[in-house]
Amino acid sequence: MFRWLAALLLIALVAVGGAYVVAGQGAPPRLTIDKPERFVGQGGTLEVTADAPHARFTSLAIAVEQNGRSVPLFTLLGAQAATITQVNPDRLRISRPFGKQNVPELQPGPARIVVTATRPSFLNLRTLSSTATRDVQVRLDAPRVALVSTHHYVNHGGSEMVVYRATPPDVRSGVRVGNVEYPGFPAAGAGIAGADPALRVAFFALLYDQDLNAPIAVFAEDDAGNQATLAFVDNVFEKPFKRSNIQIDDRFMNRVVPEIIGHSPELNVAPPSAGSDMLPGFLKVNGALRQLNADQIAKLATSKTSASRVWSGPFVQLGNSQVEASFADHRTYFYNGKEIDQQVHLGFDLAVTSNVAVVAANAGTVLNASWLGIYGNCIIIDHGMGVASLYGHLSSFDVKVGDTVTRGQTIGRSGMTGLAAGDHLHFTMLVGGHPVNPVEWWDAHWVQDRVDRKLRDAGAGTSAAGRERR
Repeated sequence: MFRWLAALLLIALVAVGGAYVVAGQGAPPRLTIDKPERFVGQGGTLEVTADAPHARFTSLAIAVEQNGRSVPLFTLLGAQAATITQVNPDRLRISRPFGKQNVPELQPGPARIVVTATRPSFLNLRTLSSTATRDVQVRLDAPRVALVSTHHYVNHGGSEMVVYRATPPDVRSGVRVGNVEYPGFPAAGAGIAGADPALRVAFFALLYDQDLNAPIAVFAEDDAGNQATLAFVDNVFEKPFKRSNIQIDDRFMNRVVPEIIGHSPELNVAPPSAGSDMLPGFLKVNGALRQLNADQIAKLATSKTSASRVWSGPFVQLGNSQVEASFADHRTYFYNGKEIDQQVHLGFDLAVTSNVAVVAANAGTVLNASWLGIYGNCIIIDHGMGVASLYGHLSSFDVKVGDTVTRGQTIGRSGMTGLAAGDHLHFTMLVGGHPVNPVEWWDAHWVQDRVDRKLRDAGAGTSAAGRERR
């Protein structure tokens, strides 16, 4: 009898011991510090995700350590300005404001974020714990921006250029027009010999659909979110845009709609069969595809642009051409006497004769030489620093992607591919991926005054603007 009781006791002890060991082998909480990544400034956000089975935690705490001091930022049961979100059954996300404004104890220099958490193990026999840390730099001083160039005037739908200084040189900077940003590029790439890294050049635009009073400012922002801005434009001029009516008929739609849809798998629309109703397809092409093409062009023109200015002098307009449509022409489309759509034509339609030679408007590198939605066979040339030109509806190509071209070099032939009613060239200029009025770029005086003068003055150090903001 005694031996039997001893055996039962031994089995029980082994079972308890085994359960204790198994409990200790469970996974501890998984902690991830999502924000900030490297820097902390005056403001910002702290984000942490914590994973555990059924999101059961016995403790969860976040602190920042600096100069031998630990400042609590969050505890699971404490009262704090944090938001706790249950992302899924096993995950919590903790988010709270983080920066000097919300944690006044922060000082410039290195700091460490520390997250600790515990959870109960199997059968609550043990407590499983884990810790996550991240080293960050606290930056509290805002960057500085100073204006170098003078006399900045912007036409509605038009372009401009500014030369400025941003310090420290490694900050992100450029021009912000409303909610649209245009990056600054090193002035050395614009031809200013010996320019220090803080000297920057930015091309920007007041887009045709932006308010005339949209704020325009140079900005500089560091990785900690500190920023400085400086308004600098002397004047903005309104420019009237044309309005026109476009009549659409079955013959036109039967010719263009099946081909365009066949080239546009991104629409997820089957090409209509001969004799079917083409109007739904036309509306898809004229609306949804037009926007998809605009996004594609913007991405291509901004992601592939050179950091150097590779063009000079005025851009070339198609020789002896007749203007059939101008920039920002607001078009109302009619079919069988009824209004069916409205769109804005963002370029110039230039016609000479069929299959006329089309030349590069200025020196650059070919970014696209293929079918591109409503533009049919389309060439895009990068001229550097966010400036590009687009040539649509071509019948053929004489260049390929990656080719370098010179001003006046033949790049293709005009045609009527894409959404074109007749043989012509659709031409537009792009700044930061956005269509702008080409008329300015064709004007030698505009190029000399708005670009060359400013670069010359900045290189000679003759600008006396001297305004600075931090």
